[in-house]
Amino acid sequence: MEVIVAKTAGFCFGVKRAVDQVYEQLKRDDKPICTYGPIIHNEEVVRDLEEKGVRVIRSEEELEMIRDAVVVIRSHGVGRRIYEIMEKNGIEIVDATCPYVKKIHRIAEEQNRAGRRLIIIGNESHPEVEGIKGWGNDNTLVVETPEQVERLPLSEGEKLCIVSQTTFNYNKFQDLVEKISETRYDILVLNTICNATQERQVEAKRIASEVDAMIVIGGKSSSNTQKLYDICRRECKNTYYIQTLGDLDPDCGNSVRSVGITAGASTPNYIIEEVHTNVRVKF
Repeated sequence: MEVIVAKTAGFCFGVKRAVDQVYEQLKRDDKPICTYGPIIHNEEVVRDLEEKGVRVIRSEEELEMIRDAVVVIRSHGVGRRIYEIMEKNGIEIVDATCPYVKKIHRIAEEQNRAGRRLIIIGNESHPEVEGIKGWGNDNTLVVETPEQVERLPLSEGEKLCIVSQTTFNYNKFQDLVEKISETRYDILVLNTICNATQERQVEAKRIASEVDAMIVIGGKSSSNTQKLYDICRRECKNTYYIQTLGDLDPDCGNSVRSVGITAGASTPNYIIEEVHTNVRVKF
């Protein structure tokens, strides 16, 4: 059996940087270490950090109670208000926000000052998008589907700035931008999808189109992994979404001669390697 592993599979630059910073902070013994939200969307990594003493803060209310601690801001970033709470409470901030996400925060601030309404293309409940909204204003909007675009409460001639969640599907982004552009607005479009995301999606699509079965590895709450699965599923009906090797339970019989493997940006290399090493046993 031929097994093809995507070269772009696994930790992206921003995720690796964030995880490394948490492990680096663990070398300290002067203050408790916390992360604002799970550092990445991978249960195995988060569990390992918790076992080493890292506390996950899951809400603003919980953050308000923290004093004399180190808080690592995860790669997804946070809104302005979170920084204000931490600074007010004298919390030591380790900012692991991905630089590509940080760039969108700056765009949100600048375009609001320039009088443009910010439209974010992405999943409104995703922490990255929540963080970007936190650098906009009360007029900031989020859309993910053509139906949502049709319901946008816009005034004729309004100035708009469109940005994207860094892990959004590029083709869907283009489609939504085109739909918004059909209206009569002054529109500035900034494609803020991360290059690593686009490369990962393109490679996954190519591999999935060439194999009998495709495996996508990543956390169930990982937005970019879900998008990889959707892309691969359209190319290969025998596509499996797993978090670890133990989740793989193929049902496509013995006709598999080639298997492709890709993984989301929050998937550690050791999990990818374990799947690669043992996939022939599973099939």
